[in-house]
Amino acid sequence: MREQLLKRLRSIDMVQKAGPLKKESDAAVLAEWERSGVRFVSPGPLENVYYHAIGKLLDCIVPTGGSQPILHEGGVYLGCWLESTGTINAELLARFIPSVSESTYRAFAAHQREDGLLPYKVTADGPVFRQIQMVTPLARSVWNYDALHDRNDDFLRTMYSAMSRHDQWLAENRNTRGTGGVEAFCTFDTGHDLSPRFWHVPDTPHLGDPARCYPDSPILPFIAPDLTANVYCQRTYLARIAEALGENGEEWRVKAEKSLQSLFTQCFDTEDYFFYDLDRHDRFVRAQSDVLLRVMACEVGDRAFFDTMLQQYLLNTRKFFAKYPFTSMAMDDPRFDPFSSYNSWSGPSNFLSLIRAPHAFEHHSRHVELTWVMFPILAAMAKMKRFAQCLSPWTGEEGFTEVYSPAILCVLDYVERLCGIMPTPDGELWFTGLVPYAFDHGEEVAPYTAYARSVDGTMYELINLAEGSEIVRDGESYVRFPAGVRIITDHSGRLKGVLGMSTRTVKGSIWYQGAELEFSVNGNELLVLQGRAFQRKRDIGLIYPTY
Repeated sequence: MREQLLKRLRSIDMVQKAGPLKKESDAAVLAEWERSGVRFVSPGPLENVYYHAIGKLLDCIVPTGGSQPILHEGGVYLGCWLESTGTINAELLARFIPSVSESTYRAFAAHQREDGLLPYKVTADGPVFRQIQMVTPLARSVWNYDALHDRNDDFLRTMYSAMSRHDQWLAENRNTRGTGGVEAFCTFDTGHDLSPRFWHVPDTPHLGDPARCYPDSPILPFIAPDLTANVYCQRTYLARIAEALGENGEEWRVKAEKSLQSLFTQCFDTEDYFFYDLDRHDRFVRAQSDVLLRVMACEVGDRAFFDTMLQQYLLNTRKFFAKYPFTSMAMDDPRFDPFSSYNSWSGPSNFLSLIRAPHAFEHHSRHVELTWVMFPILAAMAKMKRFAQCLSPWTGEEGFTEVYSPAILCVLDYVERLCGIMPTPDGELWFTGLVPYAFDHGEEVAPYTAYARSVDGTMYELINLAEGSEIVRDGESYVRFPAGVRIITDHSGRLKGVLGMSTRTVKGSIWYQGAELEFSVNGNELLVLQGRAFQRKRDIGLIYPTY
């Protein structure tokens, strides 16, 4: 099986796999993918879905307002949205086609309004400023892209200037109640279409002006936890960027702390232990939605705080941990609507939630718990035909629209994160020795896998078999290790540590540089290599699902 997988992996023809190219820019984009060296093979159905996704990804990368292609949302969404395509989508794409990620980020800065407002979307007809529509912090995505591809001061300075001016616009126009929080004037400010969170709220700002709130609303403006958390996280990363550019980041940290204080003072209910909008009468809008996951992905709170959120909500099968997580509304809310046949954030599991989730989990080292989300989603992915916006939380069946780039990128991200070779902004390489599990009717998804990636001119290949995993470096066996762990190296392949990726304790040895290195690692436990032996660096245990 090893030799067969390697042979198939090395014979992959990306041009043939991607299918007929449909526009002039596709050839250069596909060539950049080929330079990444990324390929994936498996005897299960996931391989076909994986390459179908790459072909459809090309359809979402479109020259817009010039010759340089940028990433589009896809499906019925014509253009590039700041809440998603211009942030988290581009952040994932940076591991595969970085030039498109950079041009996508730059498009928002290039179209910034004179008063500092960034467009909420960029289309073939130009920028649109009707609402703010923010979810993933742009500064975090920009920082991670830049860290992944060496520091580029010109890019950082351009984006820093644009984001600083946007921050000022928000402070002047979305803090009308003087709380220090960021206010939502409409449903589309957070992209929460049809969510009960925004019942009896207009979809757009008053008269289409993002600085105006409907004056006759009985409940607006809302102090919004996800918008406030976004600005908190944005400011923490603006501090980092400022210092990378040789400037003082302390002012941004002070502003970030004020945003964090406002978030907890205005939007956190200590009884429910949940974040809610606060309406104009200082009442909580008690709709438990994926706003929680959004706030957690903005790095709010310490690990103990996140662990409580896992126990009470995110891994709770009455709340958000459906058979195919995460639901966009808590399942025990009477307003929960599981139907996924239309654009809805009132219940179905949305792919935007699924691609935002890993940062929240990994920021607090909850790697094993994240696999409990990825396993059922990968099982659903193996049956996908058209890359929809959302899934049925009950059946995993695809819902509204098709050729949706968050769904496409979720396939690429989850495969690499679970059983591939993933570069991180911290300069590490993650080689994960897992394979998708046969959760649905016992049907195999990808029983054995092989994955390749080129890093700084070195070709790495990872083989995951039932009996164990192996890293091949420039054609030579380099590391062998038991299934159920993640091997961590630097870009040169120097072994740094091993992370437990299974609920069970994994014991055995890692073959490296001609020696067998004995180890025993628990789930989420991180061992670091000191000389020729492993030492425990972190062992935080597991947070189990609740009911």
